[in-house]
Amino acid sequence: MKLRSPLRRQTLWVGFVAVLVPLAVLLVLQYRWLRQLDNTSGMVHRAALVNFLEGVSNEVAYSYRNDAGRVLNLPPAVFTQGDLDKAAMWFKKKGVEGGVKRLFVVSFAHDRDGEVLFFQSTCSSFAPPSWSPEVRAVWVATAPWRMLAHKNETLEHVALTVDEKDPRYRMLINPITDDMSHIVGLAGMILDSDYFERRLLPRAVEKSMLQFFSGETGQCPIVSVWDGHGRLAYRSEPDARQGASEITKAFPFVFTDWKIGLASGSVTPAEVARRSFVINFLLSLALAAALLGGLALAFQTAARQMKLSQMKSDFVSNVSHELRTPLASIRVFGEFLRLGRVDSPEKAREYGDYIETESRRLTQLVNNILDFASIESGRKSYSFETVDVEEVVGETLKTFGVRLRQSGFRIAFEGPASPLPPVRLDRGAIAQSLSNLLDNAVKYSSGETDIEVGVRHDGEWIAIWVRDHGIGIPKDEQAKIFERFHRVSKGLVHDVKGSGLGLSIVQHIVQAHRGRVTVESRPGEGSTFSILLPVVPGTATARSPLPAARPSPFEA
Repeated sequence: MKLRSPLRRQTLWVGFVAVLVPLAVLLVLQYRWLRQLDNTSGMVHRAALVNFLEGVSNEVAYSYRNDAGRVLNLPPAVFTQGDLDKAAMWFKKKGVEGGVKRLFVVSFAHDRDGEVLFFQSTCSSFAPPSWSPEVRAVWVATAPWRMLAHKNETLEHVALTVDEKDPRYRMLINPITDDMSHIVGLAGMILDSDYFERRLLPRAVEKSMLQFFSGETGQCPIVSVWDGHGRLAYRSEPDARQGASEITKAFPFVFTDWKIGLASGSVTPAEVARRSFVINFLLSLALAAALLGGLALAFQTAARQMKLSQMKSDFVSNVSHELRTPLASIRVFGEFLRLGRVDSPEKAREYGDYIETESRRLTQLVNNILDFASIESGRKSYSFETVDVEEVVGETLKTFGVRLRQSGFRIAFEGPASPLPPVRLDRGAIAQSLSNLLDNAVKYSSGETDIEVGVRHDGEWIAIWVRDHGIGIPKDEQAKIFERFHRVSKGLVHDVKGSGLGLSIVQHIVQAHRGRVTVESRPGEGSTFSILLPVVPGTATARSPLPAARPSPFEA
């Protein structure tokens, strides 16, 4: 299919839109209705899970706050009067059901000076403990209070605090103040993580289940709890298969590095609505896709043909420019010679060099066009022979010498550190590939006149590389530059004339030699093209180091 007029393009678009708009409206209306139903069911279900999670968290927080408020609320007199025996009797009388490893006090009154005393339940007394990680954790947790007591500052608001700096020794600390709001002591408890995991947490989950999901068979969520290291510490139904949690949250009061996750244990109303939504919407999409697929294929074919037509038009325009430039130079210097404006043999030789260089440039362009035609028709053939790659590179650089000298360019050549192993190649084809790369380096130099060419031995490959310091190639264009007629259309590249065949021919030639072409480039920093050719089997040696750059013997 080939569209030749704007009218046909408009007709194609009108037909495409005439089918697409009603179908899109229908899909949007159906989508909105199904999505509304899905969202409503999902919000109801999520609200139930959030309320359940809050219930579990509040039950845990209440249990610890209740125990701490009952046990740690010591009278200030036990510190101000130095009567810690009463504090020991208080701890023994109040006691805790479980979940507490240690009870301790810190007195800032009299001569105690912030001494830590642990409660000995066996003898109902306090005793200074021997040094241990547990004691160190208590000293770290009570350090801020020591500073306040040392400064004799007042505390207007006293509240129970949680310290979890060391997860092994989580503790609740209750500051005790006198009538002047000066801190006189601390009462604290070190919590038992095993009790929280094995007793308190299951009890809180069970109580919340009865409160929020009583009588709703099959609607109870699966509860999972992970500790601070990501280990699964608890699951309400250990044998149940649970997917990703629908909602997760950290505990707000104590064990704040632990997370509780909730997921439905069975199919919920929200999931039923979502499945219905997916099935109905997918059926509608399938019908729409079948219709749009045919239109898209037709549109893509037309667009491809139009693009190819435009690329060929650009190719003809660019090639015309490329042919005109060397022909004009040859004509001018030929007229100089015909009119006798040459006053010395040196001048005649110079004009002859110019004519020869432009003729070679013209020949290269014609060869590219002819080679492209041969490649497209499948008639391109190569004559392989075992040659020295460095010799082929040198001959090509000599050929380019006059043209580069005219343009003010300079080549730095990097040769191998040791003799190269032989390579089977078509001398003319590889020379043409290198010429195309050099031609690109000149065109896209953007005023940078230094070009580097090198040959190196890299394992089983011989690499010929050309590096320029010009405008570079954007990352998203590097995979396309080897396509026929393709020319980068960004930045200064758009202003450079060319046929768009050079790199395509280079890639075809190198692939015919069982090699490959690579490019490394960054905009504004230049490009490096490398031709990798396989060495003759059985002659590959270890990789040779890359020598320092030196001026080329073929330097322009």
